[in-house]
Amino acid sequence: MSRIGRKPINIPAGVDVKVSGSVVTVKGPKGTLTKEFHPNMTIAVEGNEILVTRPNDTKENKSLHGLTRTLIHNMVLGVTEGFKKELEVRGVGYRVQKKGKELVMNLGYSHQVIVPEIDGITIECPSANLITIHGPDKQQVGQFAAEVREKRLPEPYKGKGIRYVGEFVRHKEGKAGKGAKK
Repeated sequence: MSRIGRKPINIPAGVDVKVSGSVVTVKGPKGTLTKEFHPNMTIAVEGNEILVTRPNDTKENKSLHGLTRTLIHNMVLGVTEGFKKELEVRGVGYRVQKKGKELVMNLGYSHQVIVPEIDGITIECPSANLITIHGPDKQQVGQFAAEVREKRLPEPYKGKGIRYVGEFVRHKEGKAGKGAKK
């Protein structure tokens, strides 16, 4: 049996969970999330816990069991605490700022890169080289952070670009021995 799938999910105070068939709706202080799951999984709310069970031990149902439980748990965490990704911008003259509902970035191009804020996502710029992305949906926050990072990936020679806070970028040496051989 799946170790993760059989764990019950505790429903904190202030969170409302509704299950209709294979559609789960979780409502909390940070917002409302709705997701449809595979019809093989049985999702039940008992008291202040959510239980996910599977009909049999086929390979497909085993893999769906833990996945379904984890996705529901992330929905509950998202509407209570929310998820956040932090990006840092490194490079001479590289900076970011928030103007209204848009993220304006100077990334060494001849033009400014402008990324609009999408529904369910909040962007903050606490400093000129730090971007914080908040939201209740873990997948949506991660996807948006990846799209912002894609605007200028960290390069391996000087490390310039947008990277996650704490991300290690391996540096290359460059052209060693330039002009040594004649």
